[in-house]
Amino acid sequence: MAAVPFKHFLVVSDFDQTLSFNYSGQILSDLIGIKDFRQKVDGLASSNLVQQGAELAYLIRHDPAFRGVRRAHLAEAGRLARLRSDIPALVEFLKRGLDGFQFSFYVISAAPQEVIQAALAGTVPADHIVGTEFEYDPDSGEVQSIRRVPAGYGKVAAVEELEERLGISPDRTIYVGDGSSDVHVMLHVNNRDGFTIAVSENRMLARIAQSTVISDSAFSVLIPILERIVGWRSGEIREFFESYALRLHEWEKARTDRVTIVGSSVIPPQIVTPAELGASHAGDAVA
Repeated sequence: MAAVPFKHFLVVSDFDQTLSFNYSGQILSDLIGIKDFRQKVDGLASSNLVQQGAELAYLIRHDPAFRGVRRAHLAEAGRLARLRSDIPALVEFLKRGLDGFQFSFYVISAAPQEVIQAALAGTVPADHIVGTEFEYDPDSGEVQSIRRVPAGYGKVAAVEELEERLGISPDRTIYVGDGSSDVHVMLHVNNRDGFTIAVSENRMLARIAQSTVISDSAFSVLIPILERIVGWRSGEIREFFESYALRLHEWEKARTDRVTIVGSSVIPPQIVTPAELGASHAGDAVA
């Protein structure tokens, strides 16, 4: 019997308030004692001086209050970030894939790359993280220039680069984001028949995203993927979550999936699909 051909999907997630509950800039500002960070960001936003999401990069490079920022500060801010639960289980599942489905997971964010790498160390490989890249003065350690900021259309370009590198067609790109800074990339993914998931109730994003999932668990983004991409039914998805020692305690289905997941994720030694679970139960009944 011929093997089932793999459908290869690119899964891209934002970082700030998507995989974490915090904004990197606020964590960094608190760390180095800057009290008026929010006012600075609001001022940049009202002036339309920089792309939405790129405010922190601009401040680090140009604002005198941020002149003392070094690599070590960025890494420490990453270690202080409060992450959503079950990220390791999400990453491990996507790495394993399913029969007929292969997933490549990447994080693309305007947050400094050092912040994201420190926050997700040991969970997401460094070469699967695309963040803001700075060049540092070799003597003082200060940021002397910005090499790249994946914000606005810069995030769109980063997604296209990954699609080309991995040989994945645009209709097999899945993007997960939380706010207004994700609008450009979500519109881009939608326009090329990809799939978009919002993890917040941002009104602008809710009109654009094809699915919205509200949960404290990062693993919850698999619900629309398993339902809309893989084609599983609700009961099959519940059984799958239980195989990870997670229970969908509350699942309010509308256009927005509101999910409360109970338990601490346990990565099973092998992924058992609902069909295989059903076959196993049938065998037990016969026995």
